[in-house]
Amino acid sequence: MTIYIVLALCNGIFVSLSRTINGRLGMDTNIFYASFWNHLVGFLFLTLILLVMGGLSGGFQQSAPFIAYLGGAMGALFVAINSYVLARIGSTQSALLVISGQMLTGVVIDQFMQLNSSLVMQLSGVILIIAGVWLSKISSGKNTHPKTAQK
Repeated sequence: MTIYIVLALCNGIFVSLSRTINGRLGMDTNIFYASFWNHLVGFLFLTLILLVMGGLSGGFQQSAPFIAYLGGAMGALFVAINSYVLARIGSTQSALLVISGQMLTGVVIDQFMQLNSSLVMQLSGVILIIAGVWLSKISSGKNTHPKTAQK
């Protein structure tokens, strides 16, 4: 179990670093180029890993519904939007709002799947995160991001 916790924490670090790097690239180019390069480099990296692991065969499953393959489109859209947003509101607020969106989606999915989870507690968590973002924004009183502070 400990290895999974460490992997999840490392994954969180990778996501934060990736978003920050892509946000910077989005500021220097545009959000769609940033998303394109993110996914091209990621594709090449994963292709290399798959080749090292024994090849590319067996990846496509005809039994999987078409919608199961749409995650890539959502991921590409996420990277593009995040490259735009991160440059304007900063890494911390961007990360907290993304987490809030993930939590809200999780709450909705859990309710539709009728899982035994406390709706009140889950929504309270989302509200606290959003309140934290709001408090952070009003306490700073100004835009502190160097690239957008001049605009």
